[in-house]
This record gives sequence, structure tokens and C-alpha cells, in this order.
Amino acid sequence: MPRKFFRKYLPDHEAVRSNRVVARFGAFLHHPNLWHLNRRSVSGGVAVGLFSGLVPGPLQMLTAACLAIPLRVNLPVALVTTLYTNPFTIVPLYLVAYELGALLTGTQARDVVAPPEFSLAHAGEWLAGMGDWALSLGKPLMAGLVALAASLAVIGYVAVQVAWRAYVALAWRRRRQRAGNP
Repeated sequence: MPRKFFRKYLPDHEAVRSNRVVARFGAFLHHPNLWHLNRRSVSGGVAVGLFSGLVPGPLQMLTAACLAIPLRVNLPVALVTTLYTNPFTIVPLYLVAYELGALLTGTQARDVVAPPEFSLAHAGEWLAGMGDWALSLGKPLMAGLVALAASLAVIGYVAVQVAWRAYVALAWRRRRQRAGNP
């Protein structure tokens, strides 16, 4: 993948390590795969981010960081990837997870009560309402969230691996053609 493009937008790992808040974690953040852009660490970061994005509540980035560090995958990529869930996408994702969970648990999918309307002025009330709404969906939702998160993580990992390999193969082919070798 185009490393120069990503390096332009990602912070320097030394700057992150020297941050006084991050410095408290010391040796945990010194593994090179947490910061380097290679196929394994980026695809792992995408998988961790996709999995963590479906964690309920505002704990997605914390979960991504807690998984990325021991798994030694790219930390910034894992954190940024969690942003696929937001107030506009969370409801459709949870409905898909509920349907998948109902299918997996063998329970009858019932008519789902409409989720609360999002209002920026009443974000706290909306978040509490979303929690109540999610709890009302029960066991099918929880089973579906785990299954959907795992599925998205596997799909994301494989997609990045394949795209990275295809990009490198294409770059080598172009390089050979420029050199005059068929």
C-alpha cells in the first residue's frame, strides 16, 4: 500500500511515545509493529478496529488499544478503523447483528422497537436511550454482535492482505516493465 500517503497523516511514533499521557505506559508501546506500516500489522490493525467498533458504548477505541498492544498490530490503524461506527451507522449495524443473532440462537426475530432519535443537543439522553434499546433486544443482539464483529474482523483482515499483495505485485510488474523486462 502507499506508505507515503499514510505516513503523511499518521503521527510520528516518537512524538506519540514522548507524549506525557502515553509515556506512562512505557515499554508496552515500544514494539515496532505498533507503529510500522507493513502488511501484517496493518491488516491486524484493521481486524482489531473492525472487531472493536461494535463494542457497545463509547469504549471502542479503548478496546481497540487494549487488543492492539498485546496482539502487536498497528495501533493508529486499529484506532482509526473503529470510526466506522457512529450515530448514523450504529443502528443499522445493531439491527443486522440482531437478525444474525436471532438466526444463530434460533429465537424468533420479533418486531424491533424503533431506536431513539439522535439529537446532538440531548446526546446524553440519546446514549442512555440507545443502551436501553440495546438491552431490550437481549440475547440475540449480544450473540449477533459477537458474530458480526468476528466476521467483519476476518473479512477486513483478508481484504487488506489481498489488496496489499495485489498492490505489491502490480508495483513489481510496473517496475519490470519500466526496466524493459517483460
